[in-house]
Amino acid sequence: MTVVESVLSHTPEPLRSVLIKHRELLKFGIVGGTTFIVDNGVWYLLKLSVLEDKPTTAKAIGIIVATIVSYVLNREWSFRTRGGRERHHEAALFFVISGLAVVVNLIPLWVSRYVLHLELPHVSRFAQEAADFVSGSIIGMLLAMVFRFWGFKRWVFPDELGKRRRDTSREPDPTA
Repeated sequence: MTVVESVLSHTPEPLRSVLIKHRELLKFGIVGGTTFIVDNGVWYLLKLSVLEDKPTTAKAIGIIVATIVSYVLNREWSFRTRGGRERHHEAALFFVISGLAVVVNLIPLWVSRYVLHLELPHVSRFAQEAADFVSGSIIGMLLAMVFRFWGFKRWVFPDELGKRRRDTSREPDPTA
C-alpha cells in the first residue's frame, strides 16, 4: 500500500472522494511542500552565510536546487500517468516553465527589498527577515506554484500524451 493509499484509507468518505478526484493536485502540493523545505533551507543557509548581502541570488540558488528535486518527484510521482514525451524534451520544457516560475517567484522579494526598501538600515533586522520570508517564501512561492501547476499540466505533462505513457507502463492483461 502506498503512502497516498494509506492516508486515503483513513480519510472520511466525503473528503476522500474530493482528494481522489484531485489527486494530481494533492501530489503536486506534497511535492511543493517538500521543495519548499529544500528551497528555504538552501536560501537561509546561503543568505545567513556566504551570500548575506545578496538575498535574491541566494533565493535563486535555493529555487534552482528545489526545481531539480521537483522535476524528479513530479515526473516520477505527481504526473507519472501523464506525459509521454521523450525524456530530454520533457525535461527541457519542465526547466523552461520552472525558469519562468523562478522569475515569478523572485518578483515579490525584489519589490520588497529594492522598491519598498524593507532592508537594513531602513528597517530592523527582524522586519527585513520577516519581509523576505513573506515576499520570497509565501507570496512568491504561491504565485510560482500556481504558474507551475498550470504550465506543467498544459505543456510538460499533457494528458493527451499520458495515454501513451499509461499504456506502455501497464502489465499486459492476461484475460484480454
